[in-house]
Amino acid sequence: MANDVGAGDGTGMGGSEMRLGQDGSVPAELSHAGAVTDKAIEYMLGEKLPPLAIASALLGGSLGLLARTMDQPSMLRMLQNAMDSVRAGELHPSHDRTAGRAAG
Repeated sequence: MANDVGAGDGTGMGGSEMRLGQDGSVPAELSHAGAVTDKAIEYMLGEKLPPLAIASALLGGSLGLLARTMDQPSMLRMLQNAMDSVRAGELHPSHDRTAGRAAG
């Protein structure tokens, strides 16, 4: 996925560009959104909601937000990047602290 965050051409939501910094740093907005999402996941796990229900709700909400804020070709590129990451083994429970805690 190179240094792009989001669609394969570097475009983010609303036409703004989100790229990792030269040092691999994550944009502040992405870091903040990730932290809020992590807290929401922790809360839902604490409420004993099934992980699949949590993931499905977050994915559905994410897809709805993307559909409202970007064009279809950009959305498809972003989803293709996600599929490529799964196929490459980049997304695995051992890489995610929350999933690791939930499984253990």
